[in-house]
Amino acid sequence: MSARVQAEPFDLAAELSGFGTGAGAVVTFTGLVRDDTGLMAALQIEHYPGMTERALSDYGAEAARRFQLSDWRIIHRHGRIEVGAPIMMVATAARHRRAAFEGADYLMDWLKSRAPFWKQEIARDGSATWVQAKNSDEDALLRW
Repeated sequence: MSARVQAEPFDLAAELSGFGTGAGAVVTFTGLVRDDTGLMAALQIEHYPGMTERALSDYGAEAARRFQLSDWRIIHRHGRIEVGAPIMMVATAARHRRAAFEGADYLMDWLKSRAPFWKQEIARDGSATWVQAKNSDEDALLRW
């Protein structure tokens, strides 16, 4: 059970080696930087070291309690991340698949809306725009 924030890319296969040993189900989600406008080059992610890891660990611990997860892992990158590159991953393990899926879904909703990251979209021309919260992400939290 761990949460990490790092600049360097992660290796999904290495992260899952030995993960969830003894569980009946493992669910993973990997988020990629996407370009909805066709004009974006990258995302620039900022965070407060220490505070961010504590928040992610708290979300993971709450998911473990709520969904009886036997293991969980959160990795989120910071710095400049190019379009198409992995930005984060969530892995959950549980005795049953439904708990693993729900735990991962819960973590994704909380990470999207509450994790202390600040994001800028970097356009191909070099200009930067802060990413604003979306109502749809906030609405997703209501089901929990």
